[in-house]
Amino acid sequence: MAMAGGMTQAQSATFTHHGGRIDHAKRQYPDALQPWIDLSTGINPVAWAPSAPLTVDRASLPARDTLAALEAAAADYFDVARDRVAAVPGSEIALRLLPALGLGGPVRAVTPCYGTHVDIASETIRPDRLGAMDGTLLVANPNNPDGRLIAAETLLGLASDQARNGGWLVVDEAFADAIPGASVLPESRGADRLIVLRSFGKFFGLAGLRLGFVVAPPVVLARLRALLGDWPVSAEAIVWGTVAYRDDAWIAATRERIVRDARALDALLERHGMAASGACPLFRLAQVEDAPALFDRLARAGILVRPFADHPHWLRFGLPGTAEAWDRLEAALAQ
Repeated sequence: MAMAGGMTQAQSATFTHHGGRIDHAKRQYPDALQPWIDLSTGINPVAWAPSAPLTVDRASLPARDTLAALEAAAADYFDVARDRVAAVPGSEIALRLLPALGLGGPVRAVTPCYGTHVDIASETIRPDRLGAMDGTLLVANPNNPDGRLIAAETLLGLASDQARNGGWLVVDEAFADAIPGASVLPESRGADRLIVLRSFGKFFGLAGLRLGFVVAPPVVLARLRALLGDWPVSAEAIVWGTVAYRDDAWIAATRERIVRDARALDALLERHGMAASGACPLFRLAQVEDAPALFDRLARAGILVRPFADHPHWLRFGLPGTAEAWDRLEAALAQ
């Protein structure tokens, strides 16, 4: 049972490594208001949906041609050569496999960062130490959880510096779809020591589809394909991803909507004494004087946000997806 005034140690460990722990939240807060509203992940709450029903052959193994068509659609969307794109079952898997791709160590992750970056890194470094070094440098752009955005030109220069040192730069662009011009990919031709990870599920709101991409030199993709085998993603992911990446109208409209929603969330948080920050419109990071107590209060109201063990004054808020969710968040913060 939740303790008054904040989270227990067990609750902190449960909720601070990743977002999306609704199943745990339901067990920890059995009397919470229903249905739960998950604001802990930064996933677009208004998911892409096809304009007409999609036909998916779930009885057969995915055909190689259909996988190639998905990767081609993604490459066109990313504005890169098609031979540099490989589909993976979520960008999380790509992160976990980085140490197995023969890039050379150590792997250094720039903090604060996504929990899996810490899991795979040999060392973490502060942003003010960001610069060329040996081994593999891992940076998220836009960053999770603080929404820090590094100019694409800066990262491309860093990739060149890494190459001269015999190292690699890995850029995790899981949230880059939300910010036009943020990606390094359109200008990355000839960057042979650069690897970029992309997520499908976050921007398109379909995280459960488990689809992501690795953009890298062909020699690296060959190692990755050998690790994942002949059928790296499901028939469902192939069909939905191929069509979604070609839905230009939905993509443009969604980018406009999430910017409006992010501004509304900033205003809502400000009304309740919290200053929000970050360049990524899919989530906002708030400084909160007593974050554990507010986390607990929101959870009792059936709203899950993201706390941080190493930054006890931080809470990250994703975008509410419905008018009811906006109203419930306003009411819970006003208590």
